[in-house]
Amino acid sequence: MNKTTISYKTTNLLIDELKKQKDIEVLKEGNFFTKLFSKKTYADVYFHSGLLDDNSIDKIQNSKITITNTFASMNQIIAKTKISHEKIKVIYPSINIEYKKIKEVKAKFCEEFQIDLKTKIIFFTAKNFKSSGVKEFLDICSSITYEDFKIIIAGEKNQINTLKFQLPKYSKLENKIIVLENYSNINDLFLVSDIFLLPTYNKSFSTNIIKAMFCKCAVFLNIDNDAKEIVDVFASMDSPTDQSLIFKIDAILNGKDDLKLIKKENRKLALEFTLENNLSKFKHILSNV
Repeated sequence: MNKTTISYKTTNLLIDELKKQKDIEVLKEGNFFTKLFSKKTYADVYFHSGLLDDNSIDKIQNSKITITNTFASMNQIIAKTKISHEKIKVIYPSINIEYKKIKEVKAKFCEEFQIDLKTKIIFFTAKNFKSSGVKEFLDICSSITYEDFKIIIAGEKNQINTLKFQLPKYSKLENKIIVLENYSNINDLFLVSDIFLLPTYNKSFSTNIIKAMFCKCAVFLNIDNDAKEIVDVFASMDSPTDQSLIFKIDAILNGKDDLKLIKKENRKLALEFTLENNLSKFKHILSNV
């Protein structure tokens, strides 16, 4: 059986799954002497991510197919390498999380933290709070006029410790903020939340946006982040400090039917990015090579 060879710069859920497939083989990089005296070999499929450097361009030009995770990246590759768009495919980042019954998860959470079930929840989580806009998140939340909401901020210990120095500035939110350090099942927090707000300064695709949509959250995201490609115009922020966002959040918190519709549509769209579906997309791409 002929195997399809793959190579990549950074692994992800899809690549980890492909490694388990019998008909897929990861192309091994040779050592210095092998590279020096042997003919260079290239993978059938190269997964590109990050910086488009000379090494990446070499692999892109010599692979049968290149897969990248955004159309912005695809367009950059075409512009720089001039290769045919038919040799480049886009598969958005995968998610592989358990979808539980939201009412049950939320009821348990609300009981634990003594929150009324009707209270709306706005969620923030990130690996790096500062670059992901936690200050901007708090600024926006402190300007919301809708009264009955709570805020969840979850992250690792060092991020939470730094955050605690900022919280006294937001006295208006004092009784609304729930800070969770090293929370054991962070995916449950997406399920209990109504809005996931990420006024990030980071450009690389935030998979938390897909997770939030999958868990029926309304999402808001800065347009400089690559995940903007999967959200609609209403969910986009012109900048991390976009003041018009306050009116949007107030509008959907006050409009029960609007929020319900957004959640439903987000869930429907996010189902396209499950690991199972992305694996099928990859196999379809291979079948047409």
